[in-house]
Amino acid sequence: MRLTGGAKLLRVFVGESDRYQGRPVYEALILAAEERGLAGASAFKGFMGYGAHSRVHSPKILQLSEDLPVMVEIVDTEEKIQAFLPALEGIVREGLVTLENVEVIRYLPEER
Repeated sequence: MRLTGGAKLLRVFVGESDRYQGRPVYEALILAAEERGLAGASAFKGFMGYGAHSRVHSPKILQLSEDLPVMVEIVDTEEKIQAFLPALEGIVREGLVTLENVEVIRYLPEER
């Protein structure tokens, strides 16, 4: 798959302990994106953060250290990202979701 030029970046912020059907939400999002053939998805674990409940999550705060922030980024064309949003609604019950325009400079498999 090749992807260049204008695209969309879907960014989802959830907690590490958030679950969907028994698995972490970040994992469910990445598997759902892969299943639908989106160009790429990655999850990044944060060191510290807070969200809508204004509780700081940090490894320094023992009881909240098991729910550190996780950010999932998914990149593809606007059409494919828009088609993915209904699936996202079913998976993410709590968190922050953003969508922004990006310019893809290079995205292609290595030539063999």
